Amino acid sequence: MTTFDHAQPSKRLRGHLARLVTIAVANEAEQDARRVGMARKLTAARLRYCGLEALVDDVTLIVSKLVTNTIQHSSGAQLTFTMTVRDGFLRLTVHDETPGRPVARNAPDDAERGRGLFLVSILAAAHGGTWGTDHDGATIWCALAVDGRP
Repeated sequence: MTTFDHAQPSKRLRGHLARLVTIAVANEAEQDARRVGMARKLTAARLRYCGLEALVDDVTLIVSKLVTNTIQHSSGAQLTFTMTVRDGFLRLTVHDETPGRPVARNAPDDAERGRGLFLVSILAAAHGGTWGTDHDGATIWCALAVDGRP
């Protein structure tokens, strides 16, 4: 986990971080894995541009888990990923048209999957934030403090 020095985010932050990315879901493992990688790369580039380098590792992991979870449990053909900073919080959202409430769970030690939302919860809390769902579960989001909040 990275540490954040809680300095004020770069002035570039205002107006430059809010970006909307629509990702087509192929439901083919190799193509979907590339799409998750694309979301991570876009996230890292935008965070660096806005002076939030200290958050890159944790936020790209969170984005990876949110996008992967949506792809795995979606019956839709696309998802929309957004990043915004408002009121001292970086907010990450992934939206598709499939309702349902994702739940963080404790996966058995030998399980190969099932820890994604648990990791999102831990990382969000470490950055003074939280996660949740909106729109009957069709939107999953995570918020992280970026202005010196615990």
